[in-house]
Amino acid sequence: MTISFHRADPLDGKPLLAWRMLAVGLLIAALGATGAHAALRVGDICRVKGQEENTLQGVGLVVGLKGTGDPDVATTQALARVLSHMGSNLPKDEKGRDVLSTLKDNKNVTLVFVTATVPAAGGSGGDLLDCTVSAIGKSKSLEGGTLLLTPMLGPRPGSQRVYAFAQGQVNLENSATPVNGKIFSGCRLEEDFKNEFVADGKVTLVIDSAHADFRMANQIAELLNKPFARSQSGSDPVAVATGQSTIVVKIPAYEENHTAFVAYLLETPLYEAPQSARVVINRQTGTIVIGADVEISPVAISHKNFTIETGGAFAGLPRIEEAGPTRLKALVDALNALNATPEDLIDILQAIKAEGALHAELKQQ
Repeated sequence: MTISFHRADPLDGKPLLAWRMLAVGLLIAALGATGAHAALRVGDICRVKGQEENTLQGVGLVVGLKGTGDPDVATTQALARVLSHMGSNLPKDEKGRDVLSTLKDNKNVTLVFVTATVPAAGGSGGDLLDCTVSAIGKSKSLEGGTLLLTPMLGPRPGSQRVYAFAQGQVNLENSATPVNGKIFSGCRLEEDFKNEFVADGKVTLVIDSAHADFRMANQIAELLNKPFARSQSGSDPVAVATGQSTIVVKIPAYEENHTAFVAYLLETPLYEAPQSARVVINRQTGTIVIGADVEISPVAISHKNFTIETGGAFAGLPRIEEAGPTRLKALVDALNALNATPEDLIDILQAIKAEGALHAELKQQ
């Protein structure tokens, strides 16, 4: 492989570093082993269906604010209900209704939306979770506020089942968004929260999006079937790929310990798992991540004061020699040596992709 390159303005002998400093560091990562294949376990690229995070949610009151609350009708009604439950009743009108006008000027209270995430592994009664608090309405800040005891529902919309209660001191994580805060260990689970992973005697493995394709799904199914080939002779296979990202595994009748069986599946060695050809760029941060073996076709590019050619050479110009196909990493290394900025590199990568010479997925974040 030959990569030729030169600059149009050599800066009259001045150090190349003086031409332009890199605004943000360039990250070039080898995604995987040096070779074309890497040894993995099934669990490295698959998750078990049913083992997902779940979000609990509730609506509560934050009190103790320094005049930054929102005394609207909804907040006033909610505060009246809380006071009533606590035995501190408001004055009544002739029809026996609370006189809410006595609370209308209270700017130390606001209505908030509260969320907490139960981890994929589930949780047990008594576990404490962090929760986030976001103001509803026109509140200016939650600084100094305290969340009153709030029932947490979910995760299914419409369900009135209470799984936890949240309360505690609100902490602002970002002064730029004072209407959002967090309560550390502020949500207490009131019962066990289990994520079932067995349905109809079967387990479903879900391949992560970076590896999901028909070939990978079929390869995993074949590997999982090998230990059962003799005992399952003449019958349906234990594992069946049902799509690009899913493998359904039937639990043998003699396997009473489902947890141990799933652990065995996830520990199964997955040999020769092909590395995804992918380039990830983030123009905002100037980050570029390139797979170790991403290749490009012969191409010539003129960009600003750079001239780049792969698969050939300019007479008398410095060049990089590398055996085998042109690897994108070598090209980027050459440009980086010339002090190309992240913006330059990203523009060139996009141009190579548009030309059809980049043999990889180009993903922009």
